[in-house]
Amino acid sequence: MASFESLRWRDGQLELLDQRELPGKTIYLRFDSARAVAEAIRAMVVRGAPAIGCCAAYGIALEALRLQSEDGAAFKGGLERAYTELGSSRPTAVNLFWALGRMRGKQKALDGADQRTTAAGLLKEAHDIRTEDERLNRIMGEHGAALLTDGARVLTHCNAGALATAGHGTALGVIRSAVASGKNIKVFVDETRPFLQGARLTAWELAQDGIPATLIADSAAGHLMSRNEVDAVIVGADRVAANGDVANKIGTYTVAVLAQRHGIPFYVACPLSTVDLDVACGADIPIEERGAHEVTGHGDVRWAPDGIAARNPVFDVTPAALVTALMTEKGVTYAPDRGKIKKLFG
Repeated sequence: MASFESLRWRDGQLELLDQRELPGKTIYLRFDSARAVAEAIRAMVVRGAPAIGCCAAYGIALEALRLQSEDGAAFKGGLERAYTELGSSRPTAVNLFWALGRMRGKQKALDGADQRTTAAGLLKEAHDIRTEDERLNRIMGEHGAALLTDGARVLTHCNAGALATAGHGTALGVIRSAVASGKNIKVFVDETRPFLQGARLTAWELAQDGIPATLIADSAAGHLMSRNEVDAVIVGADRVAANGDVANKIGTYTVAVLAQRHGIPFYVACPLSTVDLDVACGADIPIEERGAHEVTGHGDVRWAPDGIAARNPVFDVTPAALVTALMTEKGVTYAPDRGKIKKLFG
């Protein structure tokens, strides 16, 4: 399953599947510098916390390759600018900063080597980050799949599939793994306004894999829950605070509240690289706000009147008390709290 690639390395360049064009067109764009990768992240060519982290790593590697013929000072200065530019591309998804930190660690370990050796080492580290992400997603998927019964009806919000990662996916990875084990799983896909990641991306992924899926308006989730048509909710995450609070796509908090009201388990699937032990609670997570044009219309279509004020926060925070369990590569952690999360890193 997941026959497409969200990101790939081809002929010395990074190629990204342009998620702005899906589901209508499947187009890969090529990138050869950190600045170009940072702009791709800002422009939503690629999105999803793990995928953004992988792309940031490749952005550093690309810059190192581009500058490997320069003298030592120019090489190091150029890489510093690359770290800064990539780090400012989007503020909420912590995998971005985790990946940049790992690349810095690799660069430090190569201190004293010549530029070409350092560039080669940084590229290998980026490849490793990508490979590890897909491997951990598959492990996570196996852990989470065990919680889904045959015939389960699962609601998901936003896109946390192969498009949002290096492959397989987090929330959709759990669903993929459950289906691969022989279980009959049906998925309700929230459209996820205003960028429509559910309607455009999750629905497309599930159609590619032949997994039964039904698209619904975000506001229909509570109605289906009230009619006993949803057995579980699984979402991804962009950052998990040290106390278990979860930042994810706007609307996730609403779904979590509805799930609790109707006694439906609310699961969060994410690798440990999404957990930020330096952030005490969800209130400390920076919440990105994007342009009003994403709310007042989509593409070339505008539906709001000219001059209307609009807010576009693109993430919200779900308190840990609403999270039934975290699904990570370390297994399933029920009722996550500060102590349990700390143990995951022990």
